[in-house]
Amino acid sequence: MPTERERMLAGDLYDALDPDLVANRDRARDLCQTLNATRESEQEVRRNLLKQLFGKGGDTVWMQPPFYCDYGWNIELGERVFFNFNCIVLDVCRVRIGDYTLFGPGVQILTPVHPLEADLRRKQEYAKPIDIGSDVWVGGGALILPGVRIGSRAVIGAGSVVTRDVPDGVFAAGNPCRVIREIAEKE
Repeated sequence: MPTERERMLAGDLYDALDPDLVANRDRARDLCQTLNATRESEQEVRRNLLKQLFGKGGDTVWMQPPFYCDYGWNIELGERVFFNFNCIVLDVCRVRIGDYTLFGPGVQILTPVHPLEADLRRKQEYAKPIDIGSDVWVGGGALILPGVRIGSRAVIGAGSVVTRDVPDGVFAAGNPCRVIREIAEKE
């Protein structure tokens, strides 16, 4: 019989109030709270906290607190990922982000999905992983919804709601987010 954590990671319905999951969220939230209370002069303290928080990439991520996440260990970062102020990553499923990707202030990356049926929604939820390529720029206030893949070198306009996949090398924007045009090499 799979554990609630195994169900969660598989994208199956699971009980978010499982004591193991609650303890893991508490750990991440405590680390985020400590991170968010650091001063700019405490870069070494921040780096140590980021290494503890993220599943991969805490050693090179560039972070402007405050930052919030559910678990942290489900977040896999490439080299030199940048999060501006007030970013949120609800990493119920894996969130994979490629090298040199930049997130503007207030970006939200959301993997959880709640069933439409009210009785089921009271007891369980599920999630879909999110993959974001390398050299992506996500404008401030954008929402990236469950199950989305954003291709490398894409640019997502500020305030966009990304509900479906975005291919490599395009500018996409809007609610819902849609491809506006391809990005020329010298832009």
